[in-house]
Amino acid sequence: MSKNDRLIYLPLGGSGEIGMNAYVYGYGPAGKERLILVDIGVTFPDMDTTPGVNLIVPDIAWLEANKHRLEAIFITHAHEDHVGGIGYLYKRLGAPVYCRAFTAFHARRKMEEAGNNADDVITVSPYPETVKAGPFTVSFLPISHSIPESSGLVIDSAAGRVVHTGDFKLDETPVLGEPFDEDLWREVSKDGVKALVCDSTNVFSPNAGRSEASVAPEITKMISAASGMVVATTFASNIARLKTLAEAGQAAGRSICLLGRAMQRMVAAGEATGTIGHFPNTIPVEDARDMPRENLMLIVTGSQGERRAASAQLSRGKYLGLRMKEGDTFLFSSKTIPGNERGVINIMNAYSEMGVDVVDDNGGLYHVSGHANRPDIKRMHDIVDAEMVIPMHGEHRHLREHAHLATDNGRTSMVLVNGSMADITGDAPHVVEHIESGRTYLDGTVQYGALDGIVRDRIRMALNGHVLATVIVDENDEPLGDAWVEVMGLAETGNSNAPLVDVVEEDLNQLLMRMNDKTLRDDDKMEDSIKREVRRSVQAEIGKKPEVTVVVSRLA
Repeated sequence: MSKNDRLIYLPLGGSGEIGMNAYVYGYGPAGKERLILVDIGVTFPDMDTTPGVNLIVPDIAWLEANKHRLEAIFITHAHEDHVGGIGYLYKRLGAPVYCRAFTAFHARRKMEEAGNNADDVITVSPYPETVKAGPFTVSFLPISHSIPESSGLVIDSAAGRVVHTGDFKLDETPVLGEPFDEDLWREVSKDGVKALVCDSTNVFSPNAGRSEASVAPEITKMISAASGMVVATTFASNIARLKTLAEAGQAAGRSICLLGRAMQRMVAAGEATGTIGHFPNTIPVEDARDMPRENLMLIVTGSQGERRAASAQLSRGKYLGLRMKEGDTFLFSSKTIPGNERGVINIMNAYSEMGVDVVDDNGGLYHVSGHANRPDIKRMHDIVDAEMVIPMHGEHRHLREHAHLATDNGRTSMVLVNGSMADITGDAPHVVEHIESGRTYLDGTVQYGALDGIVRDRIRMALNGHVLATVIVDENDEPLGDAWVEVMGLAETGNSNAPLVDVVEEDLNQLLMRMNDKTLRDDDKMEDSIKREVRRSVQAEIGKKPEVTVVVSRLA
């Protein structure tokens, strides 16, 4: 190792937020480090802050500008917030993609759907197999999570060993996937670890996490006691839970029907890669329609209140010929992610109005988290015993609390949010550069930045309405006829009890009569004056300042 070389860590997503994970590591001379990227995920929009947006991916402009230095992309597991961006962003990076078989199955599908070469995704076996990527040697270290074949990464360079946990929990009986192997993690850590880069999601949960195996008996008991049709929802990617639900339904003598493309894809992926074992037989929706209700169980998408998912569709009435009725049971075998509460509660209330019994996980019986709780995070610190702990995957409060947990137990730590490039070569991390980071919106078929103003304008129109004002100017720079306006999203009448359109048009015509020749000859000045007058007029009538579009048409 040259004294001029350094080891850097740069989060571009996932630090200061939950989701959209993207972490860069680099080694070499300052500014010329060879790079690897760990994960390339998405996060999801909401109607309050990102109306109309399809998906949100990290801003990779810096990484794209340095793609000639990028050796490889490593994906820790197949959750959307870790692999979901690969299809959308791969063309801008172009490095080989390494992941384990189950994750590779999903990554290749995403690459193909985006028109990329699926052969650029390379399947790797777990530790001790290694991948050489420039100055780095990387291996996939199995870890338990809520999706099969999740892995931490062992990242070696001349500066030392980094252990990147990915998302994890310490589950010795996970139902599906590899159990947590403490001896293996101690083995890879015994010769010293420079940095532990560690999941922070559940750092505020004070009790040790429970095993996935603990929910099966309770779910089986609940379904066996239910009358009418049973419908259950969980995260589509949690195929261990899907299998638990299906087996519980089968044990209760019910036929199983899966509703939702994401859920069906996950089960198909588990079967194709051999990770799911034997999944109970399912029936198509056409057969489910004719099945006695007491003999049927549906497992559906939409645990987070997504409007288009099966659970929401059923709550609004008939879906694919199936309908919920009084005496049925709906189970949320999931935790509501902060920010999704409103959508979930709306679905619960809709079912309640139908007479459906809604069962959620407030009692902790029917769901366990896929992330390590506070005692388990501390246990991971002790197992790896790294020189420094770098919190990742969490909102700022999670990162800060995780750093406190580390320092309170005598370990060096630092909060590093998206865009903070840290040198971790020495005994403690320190920030050496701030990189512009942020979000890119996938909106329809185009991508644009969060600061481009498109979503901002969409929100303003949603909040304040829109007015289109049109004026015709003749060849002598005189208004030809009256101005006219069209309004959208505004009340039809205001304080004067006259139609809003009539009031605004009259005020605009008065403005045009007062305009001087200099303004009438200048489209920009006319537009500014008309916008101000429309907003003033509408605010006086209904108390709103709308978004205004002005069209000035000039006759040749």
